[in-house]
Amino acid sequence: MPGNSSPVTGKGSKGRLGSAPLGMRGGADRRRQLGHAGEEAAAAYLRDQGYAILARNFRCRFGEVDIVARQGTTLAFIEVRTRRSTAYGLPEESIGERKRARLRRLAAYYLQRNGLCEVACRFDVVAVTTDREGRVQGLKHLTDAFA
Repeated sequence: MPGNSSPVTGKGSKGRLGSAPLGMRGGADRRRQLGHAGEEAAAAYLRDQGYAILARNFRCRFGEVDIVARQGTTLAFIEVRTRRSTAYGLPEESIGERKRARLRRLAAYYLQRNGLCEVACRFDVVAVTTDREGRVQGLKHLTDAFA
């Protein structure tokens, strides 16, 4: 496609300063859409399982957690990972120690901020796989996935 390989010269498409040309933005948009579809599927699944969704995409200085939910008297901090293919590993395998540490700090902050320090909590992972069109093909819920 003409123009897709030219460098950004200050103004990209739609006149935004620093925007990438159209052909260079597609990957990030597709990843964002894939992640959103996975989070929607995870939230629907959790509601069907009787969880109360307390927060989605909770952000603070320690990072972001996809879903905070309550199951009975336990709070679950839930990381959702979505993949179209398992060629590079399973979705749940992509959560490294740095992300786990960030989620622990974030959970401590959330509990303190909301006066819930005495509430039992755990870290869950919902792994979602989709086909090329983004339709959910599989969903796996790992409770108490890490400490």
